[in-house]
Amino acid sequence: MTRLFADTMVFVDESGSPGMGNIDPHYPLFVLAFFIVKKSDYITQIAPALQQFKFQHFGHDQVILHERDIRKDLGDFAFLKTPALKDAFLGELTTLIEAAPFDLVCVVIDKARHKAQYKTPVDPYHLSLGFGLERVCGLLAQRGVWRSGPAKPGSGTGNPAVHVVVEKRGKSEDDDLELEFRRICDGANYNAEQWNFEVIFADKKSNSAGLQLADLVARPIGMSVLKPGQPNRAFEAVKPKFLQKNGRFMGWGLKCFP
Repeated sequence: MTRLFADTMVFVDESGSPGMGNIDPHYPLFVLAFFIVKKSDYITQIAPALQQFKFQHFGHDQVILHERDIRKDLGDFAFLKTPALKDAFLGELTTLIEAAPFDLVCVVIDKARHKAQYKTPVDPYHLSLGFGLERVCGLLAQRGVWRSGPAKPGSGTGNPAVHVVVEKRGKSEDDDLELEFRRICDGANYNAEQWNFEVIFADKKSNSAGLQLADLVARPIGMSVLKPGQPNRAFEAVKPKFLQKNGRFMGWGLKCFP
């Protein structure tokens, strides 16, 4: 029997550490971004645009666009120590992201408040994964990719499989995350539904355009929550891409917790 795959896939990347130990007072957040894209748009527009950007600035396409390295002018991005060059580089990158056809769901966990509010706080990554997949499911239903109340994976009926690509972190962490992922998809979610998501773990070195773009948007979204009054052109570029309900994205495309 031929397996049925959706025309949409999801890339997931984070900003900040999910650890609840020594919380960084300057960035006490864990952010999980869900970059949702039609495969046709990914093939014909997004991946080629990112490759062209790399060829233009580096002469090849093997550079991994990593938000932290760009922000700190590290490695391949050392040339960005020149303010004018950095401003031009970031401007072009922001324009690329603004023009790219994708949808966005993002979960921001304030770890300090989470720790203060709950005696036994849930792992921020697991918590974000549940909130995020719930909203991605809603978006898929909204866009007609899935019918509401997806059937159980492997049942041979119901909705087509949607692949969710996450960045590898380590065998123990990945095994733990996969277990939680399957638990959520098997019914441990808000409506106790069965979701036909399939998780794929990818190394950052795989040079995935989707993972790189998810990485690039995660921290600016976190900063928009942490410092809402601070200018944030990257956040403004992605704001129209958030999942909306009744004309609002807060609480839907952008979920902040607690």
